[in-house]
Formats: sequence, C-alpha cells, structure tokens
Amino acid sequence: MDQLWAPWRLAYIANPSTPKSNDCFICSGLADHRDRENLVAFRSARSVVLLNRFPYNNGHLLVAPRAHRGELDELESAELLEVMETVREMTTIVKELIKPDGFNIGLNLGRVAGAGLPGHLHWHIVPRWNGDTNFMPVISETKVISQSLDAFWEMLTQRLARDGPCARAE
Repeated sequence: MDQLWAPWRLAYIANPSTPKSNDCFICSGLADHRDRENLVAFRSARSVVLLNRFPYNNGHLLVAPRAHRGELDELESAELLEVMETVREMTTIVKELIKPDGFNIGLNLGRVAGAGLPGHLHWHIVPRWNGDTNFMPVISETKVISQSLDAFWEMLTQRLARDGPCARAE
C-alpha cells in the first residue's frame, strides 16, 4: 500500500481557523501586511492575489478586487479590468513556473453558487495537468497537493520581485 506524506497540511487540519461571520480573510490579509502568513502574493492598485489556503491543486490562486465588493455590478470598470488583467498575468506566470497543461478559472457568485466568501468577489485560478484527476478524490475523498503553500508562495513572489507582473494596458 502506498502512503501519502503531506506533513505541512497538519497545521490546517489540527488548528482550523473559525472566522467570525463578518470576517473577510481577503480584507484582513490586506490590512495587516503579513503577506507570507496571509498568503498574499501580489498587490496592485485595484487587485490582490492570494494563494488558496485549501487548494484544489498545486498553484491554486485567488484574484480579487482590493475593495470589499460582493457583486459584479458593484465594481467600477477600472476595477473589473484590472482584476481580469491580473487573472491573465497570474495565469501566464503560473504557466511559466509550474508548467500546467491547462487551467480552470472561475468566479462563484453567491453562496448558493459555491462562494465560500460571498461578500468579497474573487476568481479562482486552478492549474490542471493531464492525469491530475484520478481515483483518489473519487474513492477516498483525498486530493494530493505536490508542493507546500510556503514553497509555492516563495516561488511566485520571487518571480514577481525579479520580473514584475506582465505588462498592463493603460
């Protein structure tokens, strides 16, 4: 029998955070400036990029407007454009760093649609590889994440510090 070894996950299993009903982990992460601890990888004028603390796959990112907005019609055009450009930039950078074969990119709008944080819009960027869907999630309800959040955060932030984000439209 094969064993899965992912000791970095113990911190999330043993001490799950229980946010207050009005807490927004995106706003909290932006406010206290402990980016590594809060998994904030990038900030622009109107958008923020965070690693998903409970990823579906290695490299799973969240891209959100910096402003706490829960509906698409609450975003100004400039905010929406910058968030979408950030999604494009992060997709390009993740492709460069970890070489996925494709991506799932999406927004869950409202709790009934699966939004775990319905008050703050955020888009998911989930890298995918040929063969990354196997029997594990189906048979044992287990996902195997091949890289720690800390290691991916370091890789991503070093790449952003070295080369910056991709060119933005003005």
